[in-house]
Amino acid sequence: MSNRIRKTRPQTVCVRKHGRASVSASVTIEAALAVPVFFFALVCLIYLLELMAIGTAVRSGLQYAGKQAAKEAYAAPLLQPSSLEADVVESIGAYRLERSLIEGGSGGIHCNSSWMSMGTGIGQITASYQVRIPIPIFSLPLIEYEETMRIKGWTGYEKGGFGKEEDETVYVTETGLVYHKDYHCTYLDLSIRMVQGKEISGLRNESGGRYYACEHCGGKGGGPAYITDYGDRYHSSLSCSGLKRTVYAVPLSEVIGKGACSKCGH
Repeated sequence: MSNRIRKTRPQTVCVRKHGRASVSASVTIEAALAVPVFFFALVCLIYLLELMAIGTAVRSGLQYAGKQAAKEAYAAPLLQPSSLEADVVESIGAYRLERSLIEGGSGGIHCNSSWMSMGTGIGQITASYQVRIPIPIFSLPLIEYEETMRIKGWTGYEKGGFGKEEDETVYVTETGLVYHKDYHCTYLDLSIRMVQGKEISGLRNESGGRYYACEHCGGKGGGPAYITDYGDRYHSSLSCSGLKRTVYAVPLSEVIGKGACSKCGH
């Protein structure tokens, strides 16, 4: 009788130990699955809060840029996309943008679709940007965002409505004779490069034309000169006004007496 009891006790203890080990293993497996899911949800929440903060910052920067544009509309009722972008970046802070999720950082804010009516002083400023979610596990595409605001230049009261919604935005320069539909048209983007003065006579632009001395800075032969791909002048000074281009965004209905660009206007 006693021998049977002694044999039975070790078996009972073994069964209990085996049960505790099974429970401990199952808890470990559940924790291994739950902890990554918890941290992934936490990271998603942090990114969501960052996206909301970016949207708020861009809207605030757009309001600042709109106020600046409204003040300057009395002297020039036209919008410069580059000036708007600079004002938005200044309001938000370049350092903040460089550390944000915006693709391109401070250079990722684009106001190309902004416009202002020269007749009514009413316009619309738009800031578009792309956001990249840096999750290594998933290859997520860029997410596009756009903030829009209507403004009225400080040019006095105008009884007319808020402009034409269907009006297309085009781009013009101060002295240009044509309008452009593409903000990045090669005729607007000056590709400046330096060459030696003795090489100019043998160079041709993209249209096959020769380069002539600039009327403003003159052509001082022998030294370095600056030319553009589509221009027909060479410059002795990089700060020459002929190498600077001020681009305005205006509604197509406000462009009077200008033809369409041969490259992007059709």
